[in-house]
Amino acid sequence: MSDTPSIGAFAIVPSNDLPNAIPFWERLGFARAGGSDDYVIMAGWGCEVHLIQAGSGAWRVPAEHNPFGVFIRTPDVDAIAARVDDLIIRPGGVLRHREWGLYEVGIAGPDGLLVRVGWPSARVRA
Repeated sequence: MSDTPSIGAFAIVPSNDLPNAIPFWERLGFARAGGSDDYVIMAGWGCEVHLIQAGSGAWRVPAEHNPFGVFIRTPDVDAIAARVDDLIIRPGGVLRHREWGLYEVGIAGPDGLLVRVGWPSARVRA
């Protein structure tokens, strides 16, 4: 992790199997930047995601209908989508311009986590 932290808000995402969640975030282009055995800080694309082992004394991740989600705002939407094409939620999550003004993709993450990656459509180069 950098000696000078960036300003911002970062998601803390619980995982039923933290060691198996880390490779998912690495596929997205994140790298481990700190933490401990049960709390991992992943950094990439100008942001961070903090992962925590769910279970006793921590958040429990339901087997179905995971209420958690992460949105990564970056102009590198195409590059990230290409890294995880097999994890794109189809048909609804495919990479496209949305009616709410974002160019984005929906990705199926560990434990049913929804990961959306997007950038304002008006700022996407044609």
